[in-house]
Amino acid sequence: MSDTSPQGVLVCDKPQGLTSHGVVSRIRRWYGTRKVGHAGTLDPMATGVLVLGLGRGTKLLGYITGVSKTYLATIRLGSATPTDDADSEPDLFAKPAALSAVTDAGIAHGVSALRGSIDQVPSAVSAIKVNGQRSYARVRAGEDVELKARRVEISDFTILATRYSVAEGHIDVDVEVDCSSGTYVRALARDLGSSLGVHGHLTALRRTRVGAFSLDEAVTIPDDLDAEAPALTSLAEVARTLLPTVDVDSAEAKALMQGKTIGTERSPDQGSEVAVIVGEELVSIAEVRAGGVLKSQTAFAIDLA
Repeated sequence: MSDTSPQGVLVCDKPQGLTSHGVVSRIRRWYGTRKVGHAGTLDPMATGVLVLGLGRGTKLLGYITGVSKTYLATIRLGSATPTDDADSEPDLFAKPAALSAVTDAGIAHGVSALRGSIDQVPSAVSAIKVNGQRSYARVRAGEDVELKARRVEISDFTILATRYSVAEGHIDVDVEVDCSSGTYVRALARDLGSSLGVHGHLTALRRTRVGAFSLDEAVTIPDDLDAEAPALTSLAEVARTLLPTVDVDSAEAKALMQGKTIGTERSPDQGSEVAVIVGEELVSIAEVRAGGVLKSQTAFAIDLA
């Protein structure tokens, strides 16, 4: 008997104030299914692209999580917060003379130093696990947490606008950031402020792209979850954006689903992974072995009858 529960991927525009897990809960109710996951957490303050997998779509989330991302953000220079963003109140403030000394050239220089491959220390109030426990939980329990720097790639960090409100104690800088998975934009805000000697934190964050998924295709979650849920993007369509693909016939698909290997001259180099597709159905994510032989690593049960 075929599985009639929702299967696929949904790109949604996460609203401000809702956690990523909160979005998952709403999507479960909207589509009437328990099997829902997301690819890459957005903080409650943040909005924008959140990619969700439903049913067998959850098996693709690991491939989506690691792709590059684009953000629009506002960095407030002049103060810092414990969370490096507006989810907590400022507790450190720049001296007026230091803030008055900040110039466009100085901001541009600080931004330039944060482009490329950098070692970034994530915010202590983050979901990174330390000895099996989330870092933010340790901080809230009163511990001093020092996370290790991690190498991230900032492929673009562009200043869009700068608004000087020195008399009010801040300078706001609107930026666009293209970065690798694992980058904390609020840490960029913190480090830019630190390099200028005036502190810094994030006041707005909107994710506009996750890999090939953008806001143009994002769905707004309605308040009324009785509204008809939109169609999901098929697993095959999503897989084609993530991996090289190999098209097979039904007999080859059945062999892979039974744990057997199949030979093909249509696959990339040994050691790589490919999406195996029959018709418009994703059969598996397979490893390319010596001689072009394919062995299924992640199977997607489909009805080939």
